[in-house]
Amino acid sequence: MMLALAPALVLGTAACSVQFSPSGGSAPPSAPASSSAPSAAGPSSAAPASSRPAAPAGPVADASASGPDTLLTEPAQGFGPVYRLIGQAKTAIDLTMYELSDPTAEKDLAAAAQRGAVVRVILDKREERSNSAAYSYLKAHRVQVTWSSPAYTYTHQKTLVINNATALILTANLTSQYYSTTRDFGVTDSDPRDVAAIVAVFNADFAHRAVTPGHGDDLVWSPTSAQAQLLALISGARHSLRIYTEEMADSTVEDALIAAARRGVTVQVVGENTDHEYDSDYAKLAAGGVQIRYYDSPSGFYIHGKVIEADYGTPAARIFIGSENFSSTSLNDNRELGLIITTPAVLASVARTFAADFSHGIAWRG
Repeated sequence: MMLALAPALVLGTAACSVQFSPSGGSAPPSAPASSSAPSAAGPSSAAPASSRPAAPAGPVADASASGPDTLLTEPAQGFGPVYRLIGQAKTAIDLTMYELSDPTAEKDLAAAAQRGAVVRVILDKREERSNSAAYSYLKAHRVQVTWSSPAYTYTHQKTLVINNATALILTANLTSQYYSTTRDFGVTDSDPRDVAAIVAVFNADFAHRAVTPGHGDDLVWSPTSAQAQLLALISGARHSLRIYTEEMADSTVEDALIAAARRGVTVQVVGENTDHEYDSDYAKLAAGGVQIRYYDSPSGFYIHGKVIEADYGTPAARIFIGSENFSSTSLNDNRELGLIITTPAVLASVARTFAADFSHGIAWRG
């Protein structure tokens, strides 16, 4: 399904609109009953890992004073909105990307430079083998491209800023070979304080200068304060936590999730566990009352999104979406970016998608 999102990406959209696909018109399903909570015996299959979850809700937009926060849900919606956003650039594009291997995006960036926009790109140096072809292509086509700063273990951030006015904060890399099988999310953010802070950090990172990131109204930066902000989000939950995570390797986060479960919060995780990499972490979480579903097909549906949705359906509901994984390296050593927002339509769409992915995952019965 191609995402018909272009109008929502244009700045100055006046109306507040919430757009759902026909399958997404009702409220998100309620959380699975706690009878499906893990027991202690190890993983057992509730559904094949290759089962494709139901398609997510369609594009959603919720207009605010500073413009809409718009959700992109992959893989069903495609990356057409990203290409169209690049195509809207008239003056400037700033792209920070851990991995870039998407010929369409690369050509669109080159075309923007050709028509006079100032196009700047930061690619992760430690992934030079994956990024070298894109680096060479962009450099040959008037794009200002640089390798990431050695100050960070990885530059794992995935952010696109257009005309210094609209930011797209992604959980996804721009690697087209994985688009069709990977669960990822993105949020367009036109809050002026957020965008200004993102551009300021980009300017410093592009020049390999030290910087203390500004948080704007919504931003979550690594390596400065991401761990503290995510722990606060988890610790503040009173009713429910829905977690998407590719990695589960940070004991501080795990302890916070267990503490939430023990104080009566319904804590559910949809994660990736290829080659049983996180068996010990999942066993620990399950013993603490966390409900876990995982996927483990190396060539099928893959959980790459990084999301914490807290207290959906209550006035205190908030959601984190970003590049940060649950690992010490990601939270304390990498350059990463996410945001925490309260946009009702984004919360509702993620809750609906999560319910489908949870129901199709493999149940950890610990």
